[in-house]
Amino acid sequence: MSIEYFECPPELVPMALLLEADPSEESIRSYLAGSWCFVAKEKEVVLAVCVVKPIQTGIVEIFNVAVLPERQQQGIGSVLLRYTLEQLRHKGVKRVELGTGSFGYQLTYYQRLGFRVDTIVKDHFLIHYSDPIFEHGIQHKDMLRLALNLEGEEG
Repeated sequence: MSIEYFECPPELVPMALLLEADPSEESIRSYLAGSWCFVAKEKEVVLAVCVVKPIQTGIVEIFNVAVLPERQQQGIGSVLLRYTLEQLRHKGVKRVELGTGSFGYQLTYYQRLGFRVDTIVKDHFLIHYSDPIFEHGIQHKDMLRLALNLEGEEG
């Protein structure tokens, strides 16, 4: 079976998939409008999504990268993110930013693709999420802001 990678309208991305990466439907709705959504699809099933939103001229933020649980650890998310970054270059984007937890798989995932730590937002997950978020028995509290310059410079 062949996986297709392409941009699609935000309303075609399943909310259940987006909730895999962001536990707040309210949060998802706040950034989904006006976003660019890139997906990996096999047959009629959306396997993965990357939601990107322009925040300034030439600068975008990745708000959500999610892969169906049964398809994780198969490289689909990495291929999708590389595809997304290439599409962003074609759109004239110079810098990509995102926020993630201060530890865990997501941090190393982004760092492997060239993202670098830019700033720390203390207590972000405590302030912005009503329910605590745990990973490997540790509560996420602080957010790391990561960045990648698409012009070949280090983030």
